[in-house]
Amino acid sequence: MKAELEKLISLQLTDTNIRRLKKIIETADERRAGIEQEFERHASSIREIQTNHENLRAARAELERQIAENRTYLERADRNLKHAQNQKEYETAMRETDALQKQIGTLETQVLEKITAAEEVEKTLDERAEEIGGMESKRAEELAAFDAEIDAAREELAAETAKRHEVFTTLPKNLAAIYDRYAQRSRDGIAVAEVINGSCSACYITLRPHMQMEVKRGDQIITCENCSRILYMLPKDKEASAK
Repeated sequence: MKAELEKLISLQLTDTNIRRLKKIIETADERRAGIEQEFERHASSIREIQTNHENLRAARAELERQIAENRTYLERADRNLKHAQNQKEYETAMRETDALQKQIGTLETQVLEKITAAEEVEKTLDERAEEIGGMESKRAEELAAFDAEIDAAREELAAETAKRHEVFTTLPKNLAAIYDRYAQRSRDGIAVAEVINGSCSACYITLRPHMQMEVKRGDQIITCENCSRILYMLPKDKEASAK
């Protein structure tokens, strides 16, 4: 019976690993999309900064165009002022000159604001230059590593599935049936549970001392009185190794 119990334990460990690998593979597309979305989020934030920088430069260029245009008008107003032939023409030219000078002053202040803002954005871009430059290569590296992880999981799953078949087919039919029944009935697929610190590791109920001794001997199939799972207890040396 001890050999059969060891097969059941091996089968359970294999099945638990198979469930883990299947979950890794089944969620691969979602997790890969998550990696891509994270990089896209970083790329989007950088594009936003770059777009802001371009908009500031364009706004500055437009303000400078308006300043140049207003300077042309100011030169004309100055000429009109110098050649005014009466008081009305003089006052009109003076008002136009004052208005244009104020407008130019306002535009020049706005230009300085755009320059200051652009310098702050350029500073941010310089600080993140390494991140920006290596983003695509880092994205490719992380996706390649993730794909390699999934490929390895698929290979391991195939090996574990073959191992499971090999162990399962050597079990007596009655034990195989019991194992399948318990495994399918439990949500976590656990049919064989280890006894840890005197308790079933599946349902956490404390076993009676007599039952603990029977499980420790390992010479017969003992099931948990609470959850009906097959119980086993690792020898001290194997328990230390497992930990």
